[in-house]
Amino acid sequence: MIRKLFLALGITSLALSASACNTVKGLGQDIESVGEAGEQAI
Repeated sequence: MIRKLFLALGITSLALSASACNTVKGLGQDIESVGEAGEQAI
């Protein structure tokens, strides 16, 4: 249950940050930071 919650939060934050991101490099960094946050939470 908690894992699903963190996944949903990660996807939401990715969607919000992707809308503010203008480059492919920046999007990759955003995805990486969401993945790291998920790993730390678990």
